[in-house]
Amino acid sequence: MPQQELSKEVQEIWALFREVAHRQEELAKQQEETDRILKEMSEATDKQIKEVSKHVGDLTGKWGKFVEGLVAPGAVRMFKERGIEVYQTHTRIEAYKDGETMEIDVLVVNEENVIAISVKSTLSVDDVNEHIERLTNFRRFFPYLADRKLLGAVAGIVIDEGADKYAYRRGLFVIAQTGETVKILNDEKFKPKQW
Repeated sequence: MPQQELSKEVQEIWALFREVAHRQEELAKQQEETDRILKEMSEATDKQIKEVSKHVGDLTGKWGKFVEGLVAPGAVRMFKERGIEVYQTHTRIEAYKDGETMEIDVLVVNEENVIAISVKSTLSVDDVNEHIERLTNFRRFFPYLADRKLLGAVAGIVIDEGADKYAYRRGLFVIAQTGETVKILNDEKFKPKQW
């Protein structure tokens, strides 16, 4: 192969190397730009998720207060119909003991009884179990009510299938929405458990 042809081929190879190096630089710049855009999008998405979570939390809190606001006033009427007079109702009552906290959504009190009501927008079997645990520890957090019969109730706007029957069998009053008010679903044969 003549020297001239070899020199031309070497120049073409070097030109190809320069072209490949140039394209690699462009790809690296494009990758940096893509990474920057993805980071910005991720940060924007994270911010939107935090905002939506805050709004959902606010809404859930307001919904919970609404449901409690429906149950607390209805408690006087509902329990009176069951022969239990109500002298006081308290909403979102908290007690603290040994670094722990207990919150009762609605507390119904008279001279003889105290009824701790757990209020959920959607009542599940897990919610019933959590409330039973709460009732088991109630006297430790509220010793000034230790002389009263402790009864339990669960309330829900929506009740998961079987949660109402489960609560009934565990000795809890079951409260549900009916129209613009609430009512106790338990039949007249029901005997509430005392904790």
